[in-house]
Amino acid sequence: MEVGGRPVPVEVMAEVLRRLGPRGAMAAAAVSRGWRDCAGRVWRAAEELRLRLLAASGAGPLAALLPRCPALSRLDLRMESDFDATTLACLSISCPSLKTLEITMAGNAVNRMTGEDLNRFVSEKSSLSVLKIGGCSNLDFIDLCSSSLSVLWLSDLCSLSKSVMNCPNMSELSLCFVQQSNDCTDLVTLIDAMGRTCPNLNKLHISSNQLSNQAVFALESANLRGLSMLSLILGSKITDAAVASIVRSCASLELLDLSGSSISDNGVAMICKVFPDTLSGLLLALCPNVTTRGIQLATAQLPCLQLMDCGMSLCTNLNSERGPGFGEINGGIRIIRKLCASKKQPVHQKLIIKHGNLKKLSLWGCSAIDALHVICPELNDLNLNSCTNLHPERLLLQCPNLKNVHVAGCQDMLIGAIRNQFCQVLNEFAAAESSHPCKRLADGSKRVQLPQFQQHQPSEDDKVIESSRTQCTVHV
Repeated sequence: MEVGGRPVPVEVMAEVLRRLGPRGAMAAAAVSRGWRDCAGRVWRAAEELRLRLLAASGAGPLAALLPRCPALSRLDLRMESDFDATTLACLSISCPSLKTLEITMAGNAVNRMTGEDLNRFVSEKSSLSVLKIGGCSNLDFIDLCSSSLSVLWLSDLCSLSKSVMNCPNMSELSLCFVQQSNDCTDLVTLIDAMGRTCPNLNKLHISSNQLSNQAVFALESANLRGLSMLSLILGSKITDAAVASIVRSCASLELLDLSGSSISDNGVAMICKVFPDTLSGLLLALCPNVTTRGIQLATAQLPCLQLMDCGMSLCTNLNSERGPGFGEINGGIRIIRKLCASKKQPVHQKLIIKHGNLKKLSLWGCSAIDALHVICPELNDLNLNSCTNLHPERLLLQCPNLKNVHVAGCQDMLIGAIRNQFCQVLNEFAAAESSHPCKRLADGSKRVQLPQFQQHQPSEDDKVIESSRTQCTVHV
């Protein structure tokens, strides 16, 4: 075929069209017969598609496009229009070899998929191994049976009447429930059945304010000894008794997230005693019964620790901490106010953290800390957002590899002290974005982001300071 009067190999042209994306490839097909044939080759060879469906489009574009892609195995949909049984049936018919499906709801789009719709889709897709669906508020029950499904993420769940997942090869399960007091999902029965129906489960994440000690005891009964990642967040009824059950039932945890629970320093001590050789990630954000003693104990007795989050755990008054820093964890789940109704931490606390392997440390919203010493040679990310009482003269950072320091909502004098300690200023920009995009951490944690803070437009006082000496960036 020719471009600009000169012959171009079909393989080269196909590669160009492939890089244009779906919209560009469809437009190119209208140029000429040669371009149309070349675009057809691109569609037939496509193994992965990422599509955004506009609000007024419905399932029409999918019905027109997907049959052109017989080799499609990975599909990522961002839905700005409603998602229903018709759209799901279109995916089932048009994608015979689908292995990975991810559906994200955006804007005012509503996911109308029911439990029956999901059950039918999974049973028809014998090759499906990864399924991630958001906005599942209309999912009335889960009754799945699949020998191929290995990863399942469902978010925005509410009041499931039945929860059965007969998936013997399931290795990763994430269930995120909306924060409503009237949620009647029986988590105890759900978790208890996992040992029989998902015996090979390796990573488990459940986010629900209905989590309790009884649910964790059910996890022990399920005998899921192969768990390497356990995330049970927003369960304010979870106490040290649940921690005792976890350390009995999980032999080699690498990541443990109990954010939003009511565990104390005694629970932290149990964790340190059982997992000193395996635990690399410990997340205890919004745990008001954990004190500086527990945090220092963890960093002293967990030598493999690389990630630690204690955000909003050391607060002077949790009920009043609703400024920058009282935001969202778990990528879009807002912490409800009554979750934080626990004991008040004393003011003027000193925290000393010394660790040889720690790489990420988050103390966001820890307003009870007024003195902080961090001696961590491998640390590259430090979050001090909204540590409002931290005194600059009582701050010591001995972290030669530090690349990012987050200080939104801190005192100007503290920001200046960090700037002077780490940065030889070369460039100062008049404004900098204060938003922190959601992304899944490489360590496998379900914490999609550190909390999103002020949503206002960046002011002229916001700065990003970069240093050629330390490559450290201060985010304010």
